[in-house]
Amino acid sequence: MKVTIVGSGDAFGTGGRAHTCIRVDSGAGTAVVDFGAGSIVSWQKLGFKVNDVDLIVISHLHGDHFGGLPFFLLECQFVSGRTKPLLMMGPPGFKQRLETLLETFFPGAATFKWSFPWQADEILARRVSKVAGLVVETFEVLHPSGGLATGVRLSDGVSTFAFSGDTGWTESLVELSANADLFLVECYSGDVPVPNHMDWPTLKSHVADFTAKQTVLTHLGETALARIPEMEAAGLTIAYDGRTFEL
Repeated sequence: MKVTIVGSGDAFGTGGRAHTCIRVDSGAGTAVVDFGAGSIVSWQKLGFKVNDVDLIVISHLHGDHFGGLPFFLLECQFVSGRTKPLLMMGPPGFKQRLETLLETFFPGAATFKWSFPWQADEILARRVSKVAGLVVETFEVLHPSGGLATGVRLSDGVSTFAFSGDTGWTESLVELSANADLFLVECYSGDVPVPNHMDWPTLKSHVADFTAKQTVLTHLGETALARIPEMEAAGLTIAYDGRTFEL
């Protein structure tokens, strides 16, 4: 399994980092976890093709995590000539929010004759699905977003990738990280606690609870970026746009 951090930034693009987007390639297929509003630009810069993607999993319904999907779909339709099916999965409300977004950004999208079949499935937390050759698990986390917010685990039977999504501290992160080959966890603040997000002092106090082989920090805000040396000294890895991990 190969994990590529397409976008590692917060909602504000702090530090020039792109909105959240992670590509996961395995022998089973290619999945993408989250596709934020500006992700299509970072995707193109890395030379990636939308036609490669078999599955998109959305952690929660904030624009910096799913707002780029209309651009992804239109790239498939008008540029890449996609014909193979595309499955997207997200929390309850995902299908309606996506359709609203499409019509808002591109009026008339509801009447498109799509060149490829796509569907937007909705999944609750604590559900296990096997799709596109991958086992997908979701865990509820603490991040109000107009609906359920989740952490996500993907496994191809050999390796496991886990992602916290956006969240404040919750014990479900310990289970989410359990024995994963790579655990990607947000750490927005470097010092002062921010509601519904992780801060470095809190995360540092719980790092020993994680049993993942490697823990990587992402979604860093300005004060968190300033703490990178301290984070690395604690044995953690920092995500940046374009960074890859071979699991």
